[in-house]
Amino acid sequence: MTDTTATTTAVETAAGASAPGSGPHGYSKDKEAHLKRLRRIEGQVRGLQRMVDEDVYCIDILTQVSASTKALQSFALQLLEEHLRHCVADAAARGGDEIDAKVEEATAAIARMLRA
Repeated sequence: MTDTTATTTAVETAAGASAPGSGPHGYSKDKEAHLKRLRRIEGQVRGLQRMVDEDVYCIDILTQVSASTKALQSFALQLLEEHLRHCVADAAARGGDEIDAKVEEATAAIARMLRA
């Protein structure tokens, strides 16, 4: 899988295009706050495009890249926490084999975040 394909798949999953299960997800109660935060991050990335277009000094662009990356990492951690508190906790409360699948899913997500 290429980086572009992985990114597209991650975005589709985040948007619910291929998200497993039905009903509200862990992030649903704070959906508007999450969307606002993502729009702010999107603005930071658009700012990077503008900086390159305007031939801004390299180090200044790198500083903005770092800030944008940190913002995305922070968002991802918050989303992961909500997943653990909602989806994984619900599976644990129901019992059965579903908890193992949810823990494996969360572990894989953490591994992807650590590789990034």
